[in-house]
Amino acid sequence: MIDKALFKLPGAKSILKRLVGLYVLQAVLIIGQALFLTAVLVGLWHGQHWQEQLRAMLLFALCFLGRQGINWLSGQMLSKYARSESQDLRGQLLKKVFALGPAVTQEQGTGHLVTLTLDGISNVERYIELMFSKVLVMMIVPVLILLLSFYLNWVCALIMLAVYPLIILFMILLGNAALDKAKTQFGVFTKLSNNFLDSLRGIDVLKYVGLSKRYSKSIFRSSEHFRHSTMAVLKIAMLSTFALDFFTTLSIAILAVYLGYGLIQAKLVLFPSLAILILAPEYFKPIRNFASDFHATLNGKNSFEAINKILARPNPVEPKVELHPWSANDDLELQNISFRYKHGAEIKPINAKLHGLSKIGIVGMSGSGKTTLINMIAGFLKPKDGQFVIQGHPVKEMNLAQWRSQIIYIPQSPYVFTASLRDNVAFYTPNVSDEQIKEAIHVVGLDDLVADLPQGIDTMIGSGKRVLSGGQAQRIALARAFLDRKRRILIFDEPTAHLDIETELELKQRMLPLMKDRLVIFATHRLHWMNEMDYILVMNHGQLVEQGTQQDLLAENGYFKDLVDQMRGGSNNAQ
Repeated sequence: MIDKALFKLPGAKSILKRLVGLYVLQAVLIIGQALFLTAVLVGLWHGQHWQEQLRAMLLFALCFLGRQGINWLSGQMLSKYARSESQDLRGQLLKKVFALGPAVTQEQGTGHLVTLTLDGISNVERYIELMFSKVLVMMIVPVLILLLSFYLNWVCALIMLAVYPLIILFMILLGNAALDKAKTQFGVFTKLSNNFLDSLRGIDVLKYVGLSKRYSKSIFRSSEHFRHSTMAVLKIAMLSTFALDFFTTLSIAILAVYLGYGLIQAKLVLFPSLAILILAPEYFKPIRNFASDFHATLNGKNSFEAINKILARPNPVEPKVELHPWSANDDLELQNISFRYKHGAEIKPINAKLHGLSKIGIVGMSGSGKTTLINMIAGFLKPKDGQFVIQGHPVKEMNLAQWRSQIIYIPQSPYVFTASLRDNVAFYTPNVSDEQIKEAIHVVGLDDLVADLPQGIDTMIGSGKRVLSGGQAQRIALARAFLDRKRRILIFDEPTAHLDIETELELKQRMLPLMKDRLVIFATHRLHWMNEMDYILVMNHGQLVEQGTQQDLLAENGYFKDLVDQMRGGSNNAQ
């Protein structure tokens, strides 16, 4: 239940020491509260005037207020610490995912990683709070109460001591069952997250081919599976709570009967008997509180373990090469580069040469391997075989910091951060002036958007804020590229795949000037872009079937020519 890695978090030992001190003081106040309340009740029972109990009442009130104050203070300390550590953990996770690249995303699933980064971190934050508070209280308060109980009445103390291990035994048995069910639930939730996100991504294609209703049944089955697994966890959790309440209530009832019988027979003294009866619920309260939050700790533990497994993975070893800023005389050569996915799809050995500040088109139908090739060139994926030769340096992969620092990558759906339009446009170049940002906005055709925004470029956009169209998101990505003139390599991965043809053609006029004096690698299945390319790589089913200039490829009457004819209904002239 308690992950040892939890106590290896930065600052864990320091806050644990402070919490131990607070909870020891809290246990003393709980005992004082019970003893002073007992003194008041016993005094009144013996016929004393209530004014004679003012001192005990005042001390009881002070103990009560002190106890509440410690609860508030420890809660604030833990909340601050848990929030800080969970945010730091989220930062570490994001850095690790970025360092590992798309390989870990494909392995874990995008939906799972998104859920882990958002909901998972929240579960971990709650897990830290619960473990540090509930466990420490459970280790300190009952022990001190039990010691006092032995002093007051050793028989009652033995009853309390005998019941506690029995409760823990049932918690362990039921807890292990709940843990197994929770792990199953976590796995089902992972599949559901990935399935749902994949469905959202492919909803247009599913509707186009008429499979959306059939696929909705698959989502329904996944959600039903998750519901059943969640109910299985809740059944175990409820059974655990019932067993705990039963044994604690039974033990307190046994104590009450024993003490009541002893008092009736005049074999016991009222003060210690009443004190033990008041302290008994406090003795069992920590373990009951722990059990009530048991399910939350399971979710947090599973998320914490999943995050730590990702963090423990070694970073890819980056080849040690010295690269200079890309220039017109540089080359990037692909020598027998290949790749294979776990599900069987593969990229067969590719040999090609990208030279200088040329525009390289990668064309092919959906699923032909364009994106995989782009990801290997960008350094996101490590080839299975072959090597790259960049600026004369042979390397097994392109995961090079000096290479990535020269790249501007524009995917199908550029990410728009929840920030101002200014911050989104200046993502790569945060130190540019407002005049430069406005110039970039004008160049890419976002003037109408700025005019509609209530605070202009200071208006918040992104998730939960101003909704943007696909064309507007692409223009923001282009504005970023316009501002960053130091990066000489532009990589486009189907940047206009989700745009209508009118928007694409308008955007094309904005994009062409940005490609000047840069190495451009442009993957698309829309052939009109090939008119602008200096060299073309033609992909089909994971294989580079042709390469050359557009004129040469059309003259060969091969696969590229067939693609052009299919797109034009048999026309022989390129668009």
